[in-house]
Amino acid sequence: MGIGDKISNAAEDASGKVKEAAGKATDDESLEAEGKGDQAEASVKKAGEKVKDAVGDVKDAFTK
Repeated sequence: MGIGDKISNAAEDASGKVKEAAGKATDDESLEAEGKGDQAEASVKKAGEKVKDAVGDVKDAFTK
């Protein structure tokens, strides 16, 4: 996983947490749901990057 991807995913996750908290604090269910969605999207991206890394590791193991 590239450092840029890690930073981007972490920022999206943090932004989602802020939105969720703001939604809870103001009883804005839409904003709270949007925040949860942002966090879920960041988690999916992180998982995808981990899969890419694992495939690269397996590929490297066979080419050495």
